Amino acid sequence: MFDPYRSKPSRSRTNFASCICATVFLIFLIAAIVVVYFLLFKPKTPKIAVEAVRFPTFSVTNGTVNFTFFQYVSVTNPNRDEFTHYDSSLQLSYSGEPVGLVFIPAGKIDGGRTQHMSAKFDVQSYPLPAKLKADVSGGVIPTAEAAANGGGGVGAGPTMEVETWMKLVGRVRVGGEG
Repeated sequence: MFDPYRSKPSRSRTNFASCICATVFLIFLIAAIVVVYFLLFKPKTPKIAVEAVRFPTFSVTNGTVNFTFFQYVSVTNPNRDEFTHYDSSLQLSYSGEPVGLVFIPAGKIDGGRTQHMSAKFDVQSYPLPAKLKADVSGGVIPTAEAAANGGGGVGAGPTMEVETWMKLVGRVRVGGEG
């Protein structure tokens, strides 16, 4: 029933309430879009795979080792957007000691693409560890197979363990330019 003496809500109060409801709705809508966007386009870590390692030259002389080391690596960007890398390096170590460091030039890898990289180390006159130096000077050159079997067997050539670490620093800018 209509009551002419009942006060009507002010028009400004109704507009303000509508504005608050619309603002809350837009905030929730934007938050939902951002969550869905990052679920669909979540940046993934590039996949790094060592394709090959080569020692074109290797020699042991007077308790030191000289060799050339090549490492071929592929870096795959699993993201939809471009991966930009910078401040990256590849380090070679022998017997736990750093032997060489190669800086990887900054670059970009397009989404879904693979980039092939290579690094070369020339190691000259690096001293052998005491244990290996004694074995080599005594005429015994241990092999990986003989070491695994607990023996000090004689092999066809010297065996040494080198390690490499590749540090690839970069970022994927999801859905944006520059």
